[in-house]
Amino acid sequence: MKVGDYVVRQSYNKDVLFIIISITKLHTAQLKGISYRILADAPLSDLELVGNMRFTTPESSIMEMIAQNIEDILMQHKIADTTQMHKAGKVLHIDGDPFYLNVCLRYYEALEVSAVGENIPESMQPKKVKELIELHNPDILVLTGHDSIHKHAQVREDGIENYRNTKYYIEAVKEARKIRPTSNQLVIYAGACQSHFEEILSAGADYASSPSRVLIHALDPAFIVERVAYCPFNQVLSLDEALKYTITKFEGLGGYENLGKFKRGGPLKKLDDVVLTPEVLEDIKIENYTEIDRSNRNQIGNSMPIKTW
Repeated sequence: MKVGDYVVRQSYNKDVLFIIISITKLHTAQLKGISYRILADAPLSDLELVGNMRFTTPESSIMEMIAQNIEDILMQHKIADTTQMHKAGKVLHIDGDPFYLNVCLRYYEALEVSAVGENIPESMQPKKVKELIELHNPDILVLTGHDSIHKHAQVREDGIENYRNTKYYIEAVKEARKIRPTSNQLVIYAGACQSHFEEILSAGADYASSPSRVLIHALDPAFIVERVAYCPFNQVLSLDEALKYTITKFEGLGGYENLGKFKRGGPLKKLDDVVLTPEVLEDIKIENYTEIDRSNRNQIGNSMPIKTW
């Protein structure tokens, strides 16, 4: 086995696909998840090469669901486009991992969400966040990367020191709130896999991970902020609606109700006047993900499927 190989862990029933990012002299591989924000290590003897496979069976089912989610979301956007003027919320996505940042930026584009990305190590996010907010002036802020609970920690009962990066997300949220104190000014999502959900919310975040201390999917933040970006500014976005298209849902994510960031302008055609006849639905139908699209995976720097709609 070598760096760059795709593998699964036999001791975990081959549940998650990884790429080998380094191998130690003790024959231990450092691994990064493809679909999930997870860093792990495993002895080479526990790993199984998967050849050209880019998803485990459970992950393949999830990607089919994601493709359908995007189709549904874009249909909603198409209907909203009957408004002659509109503006959705802008996202600043700060990520400790360039791989997952690239994944999310590609999907923001597919979801028609205006987003800028910054690759900032988790430990530096508290020091950089105010500067980046002032630079980009976002409506929605994402603070993410990697996190985990130390192997011998007692979940929920021990302190923040038992979490790899939660303290940095907490500090970054607090720094952001110094210049954008309210959710009306800035909606914040913060956290990664197994993060201390309660403490991040207490610091001032609107959404966070991970209530059940589970792994979150790489695209969970993108699907939350899309809902915020396209919810009208004068309507309350319920938590059910905010998490509607996420993968890990209430086990991996949670937060509060918020007002949206979508604004309509004039001249305005009322959405109530749009009659969804069969002809209209056919006109806005989104093509399903096809086999041809799979040949383009490597062009985006990751193995997740993406389609240019």
